[in-house]
Amino acid sequence: MTYQPTDISDDQNTLPKLPAWVTSARPKTPEDVAFLSGAALSHLHLVLEREDVPRSLLRARLALRAAEACVTHQGRPERAGDLRDAVAFLHPGDSPGPSGEIALSWQRAVARPVSVDALQGALLDVGPERIATWLDAYDQCGAGHVGAASRAAAVLQTVLEERPRDPSTALLLADAALAQALGWTHVVPLLALGLKRGDLRTEGDELRTSVHRALVAAAVEVIREGADLARRAARLREVAPRLRAKGAEDAVTVFLARDAVAPAALTSLRSDRAARRFCDRLVDLGAVRELTGRDTFRLYGL
Repeated sequence: MTYQPTDISDDQNTLPKLPAWVTSARPKTPEDVAFLSGAALSHLHLVLEREDVPRSLLRARLALRAAEACVTHQGRPERAGDLRDAVAFLHPGDSPGPSGEIALSWQRAVARPVSVDALQGALLDVGPERIATWLDAYDQCGAGHVGAASRAAAVLQTVLEERPRDPSTALLLADAALAQALGWTHVVPLLALGLKRGDLRTEGDELRTSVHRALVAAAVEVIREGADLARRAARLREVAPRLRAKGAEDAVTVFLARDAVAPAALTSLRSDRAARRFCDRLVDLGAVRELTGRDTFRLYGL
């Protein structure tokens, strides 16, 4: 039976919420929009620094949402559940298909500290020299604007000009440029969550303004997701001492790092059967959810 998450009251949420004046403001000028996005990013930075937020898991969950948005931008029918399946049940040598490749790119991009080499490992069809050139697009264009959002917008526009049918690569590298400008160690998917398909057809000041607005919208979603995952992670850690199975500690660590876990991925447990029983036990304890609603080929996660 699929676990239905218990109600979690707001008073359990200890993460600081984004101030209402950021989310309720109606900016009238580009300067106002830029100010609000800066405030949102500053607040998000504080949230991402908190130890109670499972950051690897949060990035993996956001990567799935970013991949789904990119697939949608390309007019493909796959949604989050399809992308989860494509990644979770992929065997060596198998092809995940075009949409699955997008999901893999995002998952790989958020898993390692941001660098040209790490990004090339995520974007297998792009050479490291090209990636480095794109990430330097802001400096090359000589723009008069400053700031992380402007850098991300310049990278986004440059990549889209060269690869107009590949919004995923453009958005991924724009988020990478944003992370580098903010001093974050890892890519945090934001722009794919906040930009609409029409925004990707704009350029210059219009695109820059869209990026600022998208960052505010994405920050709201990421902070909400981070608070939810922090509560769920706390519940998993709470029940962990009750788990007597050999290898349980390592298995719990997997759940705290991955968006979705197939029992076969819990290699620290004795067997596939033991792994399935372990997952069902976590569901019974209200620590994880079954994500697919299926009787077979099940996936579990916070």
